[in-house]
Amino acid sequence: MESKKIEFTGSTGESLSAKIDLPDGDTKACALFAHCFTCSKDLKAVGNITKALAGIGIATFRFDFTGLGQSEGDFADTNFSSNVDDLVKAYEYMDKEFSAPSILIGHSLGGAAVLQASHKMEAIKAVATIAAPAEPAHVKENFEMSLDEINEKGEAKVSLAGRPFTIKKQFIDDLEETRMKKFIHNLGKALIVFHSPIDNTVGIDNASKIFIAAKHPKSFISLDKADHLLSEKEDSLYIGKVLGTWAEKYI
Repeated sequence: MESKKIEFTGSTGESLSAKIDLPDGDTKACALFAHCFTCSKDLKAVGNITKALAGIGIATFRFDFTGLGQSEGDFADTNFSSNVDDLVKAYEYMDKEFSAPSILIGHSLGGAAVLQASHKMEAIKAVATIAAPAEPAHVKENFEMSLDEINEKGEAKVSLAGRPFTIKKQFIDDLEETRMKKFIHNLGKALIVFHSPIDNTVGIDNASKIFIAAKHPKSFISLDKADHLLSEKEDSLYIGKVLGTWAEKYI
């Protein structure tokens, strides 16, 4: 697998860091990947998934959302809606510079983002969510102890995965205003839902809500003993292999 570093302009005008992972042989199709909340494109699990996809001829474009990883911008000024807009910008960049993606993949909050963003991406034929919440507001549980301070002062410093982040009230308001059921019900693309029954960060009930709300064709894959961040290499490689095989029918 060959990886190429890329920079493109995000939804707020900042330069976003990206890379595209290419198959060694011919490229059958392209995929666009949205990483999890406060993560980055360089999470090992993401690389394992794109490696497995490359092995069956699928090139994957992954990038850091505004204010995260190696991308420019202030995370405190972003929200769920800006993530969706960044995804659309990534899609437009791929369409212009490479080839429009036919597969859209999202992990955790990135999974919720792809369910919404796919409606603005004509070339997408297949959508995959991994450990995704049924509603973006679910992420408030990560900083529930600071919600009063955020509402009173307009922002608060919170610790997420051992790192400090500033969460502003606009971020909370945007989460609460987003309702996903209509986006899922009217997806109009093939959907596959990956989720672990022992996910302690985003419970399996979220996968049930997404699956029930979606129309066919839809599939569900249990990740057995996987954790939320797919810490075990075998879990992320499994997702990539199953996803690639499933998607071939639709691309």
